[in-house]
Amino acid sequence: MRTVGIVPAAIVPAAIDETPRAHELPLALALRLAIAKAETVAPAHPGAFILAADTVVACGRRALGKGEDSATARRYLELLSGRRHRVHTGICAIGPDRRRRARTVTTSVRFKRLTAAEIATYLATDEWRDKAGAYAIQGHAGQFVCAINGSPSNVVGLPLYETIALLVGLGFPRP
Repeated sequence: MRTVGIVPAAIVPAAIDETPRAHELPLALALRLAIAKAETVAPAHPGAFILAADTVVACGRRALGKGEDSATARRYLELLSGRRHRVHTGICAIGPDRRRRARTVTTSVRFKRLTAAEIATYLATDEWRDKAGAYAIQGHAGQFVCAINGSPSNVVGLPLYETIALLVGLGFPRP
């Protein structure tokens, strides 16, 4: 948000259960989590604009979580290797009057075929930790991307155009 001139007054983590529900598709998961985060934080901040988001990397109908350990991160990178996948971000904004707007943004990303050495080298950077799909496109994993279709800022973590539109629609002054 700082890149577009918006500095949050506070960053408050929302303690919610992020476990996918049975048969929940990645797009629905991203939206549900964003709404839950916003609604969890909003009561403690009356009169404020609340913004929450959640990003889910999907390979087919499978949601790839955050890279919690190197074995999981390796499996995710092997799965993404040479394939197209989607990055879904759910965004939820709540205005001072408690009106709520939410939406999703999807970007398609294609990785080159990764060698075992490339995966090992990437894992050694530790960039994958706590990242959806176990990669950070804004870092070393950017070299793996052959093609991107959609919002580049979405893949980094927050689709700026759509986020600003939601906030402005609720009365936030345009940056």
